[in-house]
Formats: sequence, structure tokens, C-alpha cells
Amino acid sequence: MRFVIASLMFAAAATAFAQGYPSKPVRIVIPYAAGGGPDVQARQFGVKLSELLGQTVVLENKVGAAGVLAAQYVAQSAADGYTVLLGSNTHLIQKHLKPDLSFDPIADFVPVSNMASSPTVMVVRADHPAKSVQDVVSSARRNPGKMNYGSGGIGTSAHLAGATLAALGGFKAVHIPLKGSVEITLSLLRGDTDFAFPISSTGVPQVKSGKLRALAVTSAKRMSELPDVPTLTEVMKSDLAVQESWFGFWAPAKSPAEAVNVLHAATVKALADPQLRQQLESTGGIPAPSESPAAFAAFVKSENVKWAEIVKLSAAKAD
Repeated sequence: MRFVIASLMFAAAATAFAQGYPSKPVRIVIPYAAGGGPDVQARQFGVKLSELLGQTVVLENKVGAAGVLAAQYVAQSAADGYTVLLGSNTHLIQKHLKPDLSFDPIADFVPVSNMASSPTVMVVRADHPAKSVQDVVSSARRNPGKMNYGSGGIGTSAHLAGATLAALGGFKAVHIPLKGSVEITLSLLRGDTDFAFPISSTGVPQVKSGKLRALAVTSAKRMSELPDVPTLTEVMKSDLAVQESWFGFWAPAKSPAEAVNVLHAATVKALADPQLRQQLESTGGIPAPSESPAAFAAFVKSENVKWAEIVKLSAAKAD
């Protein structure tokens, strides 16, 4: 699916980014289905980015294999700065689950800047009998293997969060990989799944609408959007319960430094805009631009180590 954001030409933007790049439209490949939290946030961001770059920004959804298809596509694209990936911790997780994947999230990309972070939210259907995390854990222990949890696919943040809860809570639950994160709410409402951990940009709006009940968040501290909902760390007493997803821009390896630097500067400036920040925060996102491309690269490497530990703890499997 393609959605073209009409470019807005402003003299201020032309002055700020007078370099030769960009001289044509920039494409952002989104590994998530249209309408999901990351997709909505990327589109909100894309409007401002188009304005600042003085070029059309094309957002393309390339969904499949929990983000792998999009990553492989961008990794093989021309290293000219005109095709970038909305990369995330999910891509790191996928490589740990399936080392033989034909892309390397560290070697095949140049990190540009982080955009936003988003913890996951443990949710159940609004009329579900479980009122707390402990209710879910107790029920799962009494009925081993009978409770299940949904995610947007194998290796997604929702998958790892559910598997981590099961490991920390000492119970067995069945993982149900769905076609994408937008399917999580529908699965819960139908009763196909018992609980789930959608990222907050997907889960918070459903909680506010009254469709779902939030039992915990995986951020390090309570979310301002859900101040009465405890962190999973408060309940499970483990630092590995802190699992925040993040979404940023990766260009193919060997992309020109000029393009990387211009995209980074535009990202930082866009995320300083109060209106855009409010839009992101209203859907559970936390604007988190990187200080520099090098700083984002260091962050990605540190996250790679952290998620390797979480994959090991959760005993999550690729299939």
C-alpha cells in the first residue's frame, strides 16, 4: 500500500536543508500493516518530514514475516538515501530467533535516528474476568497450556513480552501469531486469545475506547496516559520485564553521509515540533530522536545485546 504525502515547499526548509540531497522523493518502507500504531505514527511524522525536506515523502507498507520482508527489501535497495526502513527492535529479535536470515540488522544498515519509543501494554478484553496480572498468572498456572496470547507475529515485541511473562510467572501459555498487530484487538474481542501485549501506540487507544482493559505496561515507569496501570516490573520484580519497543530510520549500508546527516537533522527538527509531539504522545508514543547517527548506532548495538538476553530468558522459538 502506498500513501503519498504532498510535499510542502517552505523557504525556511529550503534554507535549512540547502544541500544537494534530497533532489527527488524519499521513500519510507513501513514493516507494519496500515492502521497500526507504528504506521499511524510514521504517517504523522512523514507530513512534517516532507515539509522540512522540501520533497514528497512516500510511505510504503511492506508487511510480512514480522518485519523481515521489509528489512530484506531495504537492505537490497540502492544505497543512495532515497529508500529507508522504519527499523525497530523487532528486527534485532528476528535475527536472534533465526540467525540464518538473509539480512543483518547491524551490518546491512546505517542507523539514521530513532523516532519514538513505545512500551507494550498487557491487555485483556474489557469484560474478561482477570482484573490484574496475578489473576492471569494464577489462572494460567491452574490450567497449564490452556491459556493463550496473541501477537502480530513470531519475534515481535508482543510475542517476546508474552513469552517473558510466562517465563517469569512460571506457567505455560500458547502463543498465537496473527497476521499483524492490527489483528490483536479483534482476536481478543472474538475470544480467540486471552491476553496480549500490543505496543502502546496500538493498545492505549483501544483501552481508552473501553474495548480493552490494561493490566500492566512494560515501560520502566508508569505511563502518563495510563497512570493507574502498574509496570510489569512492579508485579514480576524483574528488570527483564522492562521491554520498550522503538522505531527509527535505517538506510542501506554505505548510504552517503550527506543523506544520513540531512535525514537525521530533519528528524530531530520534526520531533521538536509541539504539534507532532502531541500527536505521537496521544497514541502512546514517546518522541525519542537520537543525538546523532553515531549515537543511534551505539544504541542499536546495545539493544542487540539486551534483546539477545530476553530471547534466551523467554525461550521463544521461531516456529
